Amino acid sequence: MCKSMSANGTAFTVRAAAVLRSPQFSGLILLIVLSFLLELAVRSELIPPGIVAAPSEAVAGLFTLHRKVDFWGACQATAIVTAVAVSLECLVAMPVGYVLSRYRSFGLAYTGWLNALFAAPLFLLYPLFLVVFGRTNVMLIVMGFLPGVVPLILQVQQGFLGVPQTWLNVGRGFDLSERQIFWKIMVPAAAPSVFTGFRLALMYTLINIVAIQYLVDLGGLGRIVAVRYFRFDIAGTYSAIIAVTGTSVLFNWMIGRTERWVRPK
Repeated sequence: MCKSMSANGTAFTVRAAAVLRSPQFSGLILLIVLSFLLELAVRSELIPPGIVAAPSEAVAGLFTLHRKVDFWGACQATAIVTAVAVSLECLVAMPVGYVLSRYRSFGLAYTGWLNALFAAPLFLLYPLFLVVFGRTNVMLIVMGFLPGVVPLILQVQQGFLGVPQTWLNVGRGFDLSERQIFWKIMVPAAAPSVFTGFRLALMYTLINIVAIQYLVDLGGLGRIVAVRYFRFDIAGTYSAIIAVTGTSVLFNWMIGRTERWVRPK
């Protein structure tokens, strides 16, 4: 019994030490320290409170903002539109990126165009799509889809191009079918680049959706940011910004979990 308790205590100590040394814990500590310093700067009016809200007030606003607006409904609306746009990006980018990597002539012909499109300010097209689709969620999805699908296509292409030929030869040496080679060798090998593309796509998609919601009053977190800002509710504005950040963190966590499932250690 004593040996079992000692072993459990040792295992707990090892896990605790691993958590304390992890990059995530270091990042959390840095965030807390910076928030504390910002709190002091705002409270002492080194930073005007009419420009930046104290972190404590912004966090507290997450729990009180729903009394003024449908806060949780806005979070849900933004999350759903973002999820739909990112899902459509995956459906388009995965096959297109794979085709560009498999057929090198297509890749050489169109990769340059995709790079140029990636650098283009597609956000400025929102008045056109506002006329075409109206003030609807369809317009939000399209405006989120366009800037996110291009980097995902490029990362999928680079991921499959980076699969070592030796690994493919080994798979064929074990008499694996082309389907087995694709799922057991190519997909796990390309996963780091592909999931980097997912994160880039999510970032550009969420930014554009929230920005459109802010500009044209289409609901969601962007609308809350706009309403709170124009009513000079500084704490409420930053509370909505924190909610946008939380939505991004949630999606990134889901992407990370999916990546660990695709690439088991």
